[in-house]
Amino acid sequence: MAKRALITGINGMDGSHLADFLLKKGYDVWGMERRASTKNRTNTKHLENKITFINGDMTDQNSLVRCLKEAQPEEVYNLAAQSFVGESWNTPEYTSEVTGLGVLRILEAIRETDKDIKFYQASSSEMFGRMIENPANESTPFYPRSPYGVAKLYGHWITKNYRESYGIKACSGILFNHESERRGIEFVTRKITDGVSKIALGLSDHISLGNLDAKRDWGYAPDYVEAMWLMLQNDSADDFVIATGETHSIRDFLQEAFSYVGIREWQKYVKQDPRFMRPAEVDVLRGDYSKAKSVLGWSPNVKFSELVCRMMKNDLDLLEL
Repeated sequence: MAKRALITGINGMDGSHLADFLLKKGYDVWGMERRASTKNRTNTKHLENKITFINGDMTDQNSLVRCLKEAQPEEVYNLAAQSFVGESWNTPEYTSEVTGLGVLRILEAIRETDKDIKFYQASSSEMFGRMIENPANESTPFYPRSPYGVAKLYGHWITKNYRESYGIKACSGILFNHESERRGIEFVTRKITDGVSKIALGLSDHISLGNLDAKRDWGYAPDYVEAMWLMLQNDSADDFVIATGETHSIRDFLQEAFSYVGIREWQKYVKQDPRFMRPAEVDVLRGDYSKAKSVLGWSPNVKFSELVCRMMKNDLDLLEL
């Protein structure tokens, strides 16, 4: 009999990639989405006849209990969140409700329904914020620098608390930045690849961005969803940093993207806009994934340059349709 898994945030980048991965493993996959008059299934259109979609809301515990009773999963992957860091300053209370307290609600639902369910929490490198250690590992002190980072930190600690208090096999993956062709257009990486593609095709003459000097540890999302699965297959519940150990700046990302379309002097196409500057900037994020490598046997496969190339090819193909 196939294992059953419930994925919250199914329509996001990670949710859709994780569903693809679990289907290849033979899982019966249920995907939780918020009820809406128009479904946003851009990333999951190809899954509509392969998984079961179910309505649920991270702000409503009763709906989460109902989802668990209906799906009867052996594994729950909580990827639901208000996930855009910039937006978290505009909607800090909503971000806290969904990204923070939503984790508490689903853990409570598991505690009440079936404590044998294995639980994965999508923690974030944004919890490190102003990095105390570089690179950061599982023991590095946290210093979040956004409402999003603070909310993620609550979700991280409440997951650990329920593991230690109730014996729930609950794991947190502290994932550093990861991207793919399915990244939302509001995120800086996709904003760059979409913008550069439009410039190359004569559809635009510039891109407006914020801080170009911020450095991130960027990996490829399909690599990272494998790490989520590996955590729940491990004998003991634990927390793991998932990263590449390399950093690249926004300028590096721009250079790779413009190089893909043969533009070397790219600076004239980029405008800095104060509207896209964070109130409190995170200058650099870099992770140490050695624990994941030694315990889970996980390592990243797709390098930075290949990641940018894949995103560029995708956006050019979309615009040329």
